[in-house]
Amino acid sequence: MSLHQYACFALFSRHISADDMASQLGITADEVSVRGSRITEPAMVPVDHAWMVVCRDPGLRVDEQITRVLDRLQPHTDRISDLSRRLASTGGGAALHVVRYFNDPGQTRSGAADAPNLFGWHLDRRVLDFLSATGAELGVDEYDMTDDEDAW
Repeated sequence: MSLHQYACFALFSRHISADDMASQLGITADEVSVRGSRITEPAMVPVDHAWMVVCRDPGLRVDEQITRVLDRLQPHTDRISDLSRRLASTGGGAALHVVRYFNDPGQTRSGAADAPNLFGWHLDRRVLDFLSATGAELGVDEYDMTDDEDAW
């Protein structure tokens, strides 16, 4: 089974732009989302601006991807916590996202005997303490990308 996955820590707000968040944190985001349309028709407005630090490195378990994200963010925990709490007071906040796509036709499966098992993962005390300190939520999205015709 092929698997494509990534971990992302995001700060989000309806009122404060990702650029403003970066200025307040002194940390450049890997990715940003600007409140505006993701699709052109019909015109829709995403709910929030988002500032994100992401790990999309293949071949790592989710907990290893999360560790890479936290290695970059943990020295800035106090600033992230302060901003997250300010954002939460106006409907924004912080979240750690885990996104996994199973049976992704765009990914190749490594059948090597020494290939890592990417299916199991856990959150250790360090991660839980960071989420607690920053007031962050945890969101896990998992998608089965199997074509309905292939499922039978």
